Amino acid sequence: MNEDFLDILRALRANGTQFLVVGAHALAGHGVVRATGDLDIWVNGSPQNIPRIWSALALFGAPVAALGIVPEDFGVTGTVIQIGLPPRRIDLMTSITGVDFEDAWRSRFEITIADLLVPLLSRSALIKNKLTLGRAQDLVDVETLARLASREK
Repeated sequence: MNEDFLDILRALRANGTQFLVVGAHALAGHGVVRATGDLDIWVNGSPQNIPRIWSALALFGAPVAALGIVPEDFGVTGTVIQIGLPPRRIDLMTSITGVDFEDAWRSRFEITIADLLVPLLSRSALIKNKLTLGRAQDLVDVETLARLASREK
């Protein structure tokens, strides 16, 4: 994981921001490694969490003025903020398909990366999200996750 990704994760953890790593990096945390050009982070858009998100962006040094974003953007379902360019792009999103944040937060899976505890979307929530999306790569990911789960039994 590159330093920009670690820096944003550290900033989010520093003040207790509720967030979950989703997408390809969450897959990797569950043992399915594939190439990706970004880090997908799902943030809880609750009124209590928005100031934490904003503070984390300041700590990270995100160009919020250049991006034209305001704290209230994180309270809107479907917001996606992209920082940087692939392969170091960071995507912050306020929703994902087929999964509720509160449920996903309760079932999160945590891993340690570079001495940092990182919350990931659980395997079951990841499968639900990918099945709901239904894209070809998502369905391949679901099959791979299911195979890994059956080996663990």
